[in-house]
Amino acid sequence: MKKKLLFVMMIATGFFPGCDDSGYRTETVEYMINEPVFMSATAFRSKEIKTKSAQSIKEQGKICFYDGYLYISEPGTGIHIIDNRNPRQPKAAGFVELDGNTDIAVRNDRLYADSYVDLLWFNLSSPGNPEYADRLENVFEQALPPVENEYGYDYAKCFIETDRKEFIVVGWDLKKRKESYTYYYNKSELMTDYAASPTASGSSGAQGVNGSMSRFSLYKDYLYTVINNCMSIFDLSSAEPVKAVENLYVGGDVETIFSYGENMFMGTPTGMMIYSVKEPLKPEYMSRVWHVFGCDPVVVENDIAYVTVHSGNFCGQNTNELIVIDVSDVKSPAHIVTYTMKKPKGLGIDNGTLFVCDDGLKVFNATEPQKIMANQLAHYSGMDGYDVIPCNNVLMMIADDGLYQYDYSDPLKINQISKIKVGK
Repeated sequence: MKKKLLFVMMIATGFFPGCDDSGYRTETVEYMINEPVFMSATAFRSKEIKTKSAQSIKEQGKICFYDGYLYISEPGTGIHIIDNRNPRQPKAAGFVELDGNTDIAVRNDRLYADSYVDLLWFNLSSPGNPEYADRLENVFEQALPPVENEYGYDYAKCFIETDRKEFIVVGWDLKKRKESYTYYYNKSELMTDYAASPTASGSSGAQGVNGSMSRFSLYKDYLYTVINNCMSIFDLSSAEPVKAVENLYVGGDVETIFSYGENMFMGTPTGMMIYSVKEPLKPEYMSRVWHVFGCDPVVVENDIAYVTVHSGNFCGQNTNELIVIDVSDVKSPAHIVTYTMKKPKGLGIDNGTLFVCDDGLKVFNATEPQKIMANQLAHYSGMDGYDVIPCNNVLMMIADDGLYQYDYSDPLKINQISKIKVGK
């Protein structure tokens, strides 16, 4: 998606044309581009990894709940450990510094986490004190740190000109470039020439519960991960995870993945994709539901999928919606209804109670999909909610300013029971 932005930026920045009598035309183009910042793989992997004392959470991130503990991935920094056995009095229990971490999953007392291109795992015999075990190197070949601006990145430097086994991309340096291109001028084909510019080149057992924004999901003995256009599958049945098969190209710039039944539901900028994992090592494409261009997560309960689409992001659109879909036939999902919202992000569903991070937190009785908006149970505002996990009648929500928890044992009397500060 960001590669496509590069061409737009070139057009917006300006062209400086020149043409001689032979019909050949030269254009000089100025544009902004993110150049990769590298770290040697040796230095990257030599850093000691261990659980440290608890630290303040500076930025919201992905969340996973397991055996009374909540694990919060602070983007690019590491994993915060919250003792949540008493959700009315949660306690910060520790912190694992882990460069390049964005996602986590837990199964059978093992915590799995990405660190740029590597997959690491930790023993959780003591859930509050993860013990580093080992890593699989270069299993996320397409992984890159997030780009925090609207410009594209230099694909060639990231993947062609540099040996990714020797160097890891750990950041970006925004640069202005000026380049000249010469081609035969034909007015009727002018826009085709621009589009062809080379710059257009520019991812069974006890287990944790992940939030809807996760790119990690579990099914039976397998961990499924999605990065950009690729799905990776890891066999977790033995003491050490094994990359079970070669990466599967799924397309769509997948952003989130959610396991339900024998299927994986994936959120992309242009819609929801469904893959069957009935044969775990041979995921099979089932169908796709298209929607307006926008970033989205998805959750499913009782064969009903709930998808949010939100604006104000790199997806570049202004639509904010909650989409409800009948997925009882995964090969032919049927749209039920679409609701306009403020700016929804993560969401969760538990026994017919739907939680949506929208203008804070909104809670709905979703047992009748056509009447969801009319059956709002609660609305807590004043924070920017990012993602939620509903579990055991406790709703855990990570927001811009805190980890909020709510008791929904009585859906008609939902109330906040605790908060841990996030940010400055």
